[in-house]
Amino acid sequence: MDNLFTGLIASKTRIKLLTRFFFNPLTRAYLRELAKEFDLSTNAVREELNQLKQTRLLVSQKEGRQVFYSANPDHPLFPELKSMVAKVMGIDQVIDSIVIRLGNLEKAYLIDDYAEGKDTGIIDLLLVGDIDQYHLNDLTRKTERYIKRKIRSIVLNKKEFDDFHKNLESRPHMLIWESCASSP
Repeated sequence: MDNLFTGLIASKTRIKLLTRFFFNPLTRAYLRELAKEFDLSTNAVREELNQLKQTRLLVSQKEGRQVFYSANPDHPLFPELKSMVAKVMGIDQVIDSIVIRLGNLEKAYLIDDYAEGKDTGIIDLLLVGDIDQYHLNDLTRKTERYIKRKIRSIVLNKKEFDDFHKNLESRPHMLIWESCASSP
C-alpha cells in the first residue's frame, strides 16, 4: 500500500487499521477478525490497536468475550483522518469524475468490501440514475489507472433501485453521494 500514509506512518499495520476504521467510521471489528483480514498475528494487531486506543483515535466496547473497536468520531482529528483515508483510497476522485461527466446521477453507493473499510483493490459502486454507459466505461478505465484499483459498477434506474433496495440492506453499503434533487 504505497500511498500518502506510507511516508507519514511507519507501521503498515497501523495504516491498515486507520484505513479500515476511518474510511467507514460506522464499521466495528474485533481483534481476531482484523488479524485474519490482515493475515497478521493477533499480537501484532493488538499492539497497534492499543496504540490507537491510547491516542483516542479508536474506542472499544466489550460485548461478551469480544472487544469491538471503532473510530472515535469525537477525536479532534477525526474529520481530517476520514478525508485523508478517502483520498488514499481514491474514492474522492471516482465520485468527482462520475458526478461531473456521466449525466443524471441521483445516488452513488459504495458496496461490499470498501463499504466496510477493507481495501481489497476492487471498488464496487452502485450508481442510481440515467447514466451514460459509454462514458462510464471510459471514465472507469482512466480512473482505475490513476488510483491503481479496479472499479466495478452496477447502474440502476430509479425503479430498478427501488426493487434492489432490499438486497442492498443485506450487504455492507455506504451512501457516498446524493443529488440535492433526490433528497427528501
